[in-house]
Amino acid sequence: MNADKPLIERKSISKRVRFEVFKRDCFTCQYCGRVPPTVMLEIDHIIPVVGGGSNDESNLVTSCFDCNRGKSDVPLNVAPESLAARAARIEEAEAQLAGYREIALAREARIERDCWDIIEILTGNRSETTHETFKAVKQFLGRLPIDEVMDAAQIASAFRTSSDRRRLRYFCGVCWRKIDPTRGQE
Repeated sequence: MNADKPLIERKSISKRVRFEVFKRDCFTCQYCGRVPPTVMLEIDHIIPVVGGGSNDESNLVTSCFDCNRGKSDVPLNVAPESLAARAARIEEAEAQLAGYREIALAREARIERDCWDIIEILTGNRSETTHETFKAVKQFLGRLPIDEVMDAAQIASAFRTSSDRRRLRYFCGVCWRKIDPTRGQE
């Protein structure tokens, strides 16, 4: 016997309390998730008896023989995550990722629709739109509110030129001035 630890008198746990704890924990080891008949289940104290833990059901947990012996009288600040809790956590993370992906795809689709609406205002012709035009419009949508970009497209569409390239450059200049009003005023 260890001289540093005082002798603590352990009270036995009744069969009824033992059964209620097993039933509450679904006859599953709360540390490793194993179930009978592959393991022998025992009752473990969350706060060890030597640490002042009681036989109250709130301090008892279902444990397999191996986990209970491995834990010994080491106190648990937080009981390890059960397999069911871990599966639920992973499922929740997957659902969050799927939700985020759905939102990101919807955002990207909205930005693309906004780009085409602005290009329609700017050029009146979607079919001959260059990648350069689409990229420029998308860039400004990332830096300005949509109404500001639409306003710039309307201003540029009124610019009298037959060249879509010159109209795009004019549109870009209007947008840059909206972003930085001091631009070009050196």
